[in-house]
Amino acid sequence: MNSMLLAFAALDARLALECRLLSLRRHERAVRIGVHDFERGAPQRLWFDVDLCVRLVHAEAARDDIRDTLDYDFVREVIAQAVGQQHHELQETLCDAVLAAVLRRPEVQAARVATRKPDVYADSASVGVERVAVKPW
Repeated sequence: MNSMLLAFAALDARLALECRLLSLRRHERAVRIGVHDFERGAPQRLWFDVDLCVRLVHAEAARDDIRDTLDYDFVREVIAQAVGQQHHELQETLCDAVLAAVLRRPEVQAARVATRKPDVYADSASVGVERVAVKPW
């Protein structure tokens, strides 16, 4: 079992037994974000990592057909809509917006969203924020 699914299972054991974990890693977008003057001049690279626990009844993949699971395009579209064209002050609020949007899908039982800015500090790989949420069964 992968480590992220184990982390979700620690929150609720049914996630490990009744869900499939779908992941999108290091999805990169140019985002107008930041509170510092040096961040306001131009969009910055922002990486998104998203994990979704999708209930197996909605993602059986019993056939080799995309209609039998949740399409990753949905996650990319949610991120694009949340990013929009406006300036975001905080990663926290953008991360929360993506998390809330993916959780609105009935198939998604739990989700983890992380954002990372890789170009803020020369002495750090990235700065970021992460949120996890589980819907009631």
